Amino acid sequence: MIRRIKVFAGFAVFLAFMAVALAASAGSVVASDGTSPIVALVKECSPAVVNIDTEKMVKRNLGPFGNDPFFREFFGREFENYNRTIPMKGKGSGFIVDGKEGYILTNNHVVDDADKITVTLLDGRTFDASLVGRDPTFDLAVVQVKADNLPSLEMGDSDAAEVGEWVVAIGNPHGFENSVTAGIISAKNRTLQAADINFRGFLQTDAAINPGNSGGPLLDMKGRVVGINTAIGPYAQGLGFAVPVNMAKQIMNDLIENGEVRRGMLGIMLQDLDPAFAEAYKVPVENGAVVAQVMPDSPAEKAGLKRGDVVSAIDGNEMKKASDVVFYVRSKLAGDTVSVEIYRDSKKQAIKVELGVMDDNGGERTRTRGRGREDDKGENESTRIGARVSVITPGLKDEYGLDSDKGIVVIDVERGSVADEMGLRKGDQILEANRREITGISDWERAMSGRSKALVVLINRDGRQRYLMHKNNNN
Repeated sequence: MIRRIKVFAGFAVFLAFMAVALAASAGSVVASDGTSPIVALVKECSPAVVNIDTEKMVKRNLGPFGNDPFFREFFGREFENYNRTIPMKGKGSGFIVDGKEGYILTNNHVVDDADKITVTLLDGRTFDASLVGRDPTFDLAVVQVKADNLPSLEMGDSDAAEVGEWVVAIGNPHGFENSVTAGIISAKNRTLQAADINFRGFLQTDAAINPGNSGGPLLDMKGRVVGINTAIGPYAQGLGFAVPVNMAKQIMNDLIENGEVRRGMLGIMLQDLDPAFAEAYKVPVENGAVVAQVMPDSPAEKAGLKRGDVVSAIDGNEMKKASDVVFYVRSKLAGDTVSVEIYRDSKKQAIKVELGVMDDNGGERTRTRGRGREDDKGENESTRIGARVSVITPGLKDEYGLDSDKGIVVIDVERGSVADEMGLRKGDQILEANRREITGISDWERAMSGRSKALVVLINRDGRQRYLMHKNNNN
């Protein structure tokens, strides 16, 4: 009996503790008058949140067989009679950032390719909107309506936002206008990589976000925008992602002033630092990005960056892999100066680079990733490490589509060999091996005969240079 009383007493203490905890938690979301502060926040902020309806004209075949190529071929011209240009409609959200000029911030995918953009305010007023500018890289766009004295939202500081902080999302999910959801910031600096999005730095929230919320604001408890709702986890609940408002502020100003974002670029090809490369090049760090190629006349070349440099930090921020460099430089604008910390010949140094304008192909890119037989075929061929290599003849140059006759070319790879394990392929143009420039078969033979545990080969493949690495732990 006494034991039961003790258990009951312990359980009562536990319940009391939970009650205090819940009360403390509730205090953060319940005002002194017993109402939720979210109520006041929504009343204040909702008038500046807008619904965005888009329309674009697309061609569709409305015949009974759709766009089936067999029936198109069978019916010929008659099939074309079913082709019609019809409007395709879409919905999204946005919020007013400048009430005097009528500027509205939203997602690029909400208004992309739209022939008509219509904005509806909370009070029911409707305006035709024009596209000011868009940035596909960070999925942001600015549209404008011809109206003044509109309500607007205050931009907050996403860097200061804390994980666990309460946030509110307002938008137009599935066409349900001005819907409000609440939750917390679940995480910061999330990376999403998919067919239509490749961005690092998202705020993650468990506030319910659905299709149609895109472009709407994520607000802190003071009614300030900390993010722009952009994406959801399609196979999970409570996984929403927002572009940090600090990034959006920079991009928005550029879109308003120039109609586009002049994103910065270094002009280099990168790949992750590999232990074999670190050993061969005597780099005293485990993480970083290897410069595999420097583009001619690029900002990197002008500043003095070289192939084989290992980027370890930019502006004091650690770069653990190639994608870190890409995302960081992407966040900068053309004309910005960055300090690139590198290791070259085992020595650390910093190089200042003024960023150029990113090209249409995206500027910076990343590339993914025993002693051989010694029956040398003579001066023109070698079969070291299981790769049959040859001097570059006019015939081989044409066969493999090489744009120069520098180095040597791989014409066969033995399955299961070192060459195969490190990723060498037929048609690869070998330019360097363990820091030795390869101008012919004799250079290749010397590089292979003096090979250490680590083997690093620089190749040119499809016009792009990259390093291939292999580490033999048995040597």
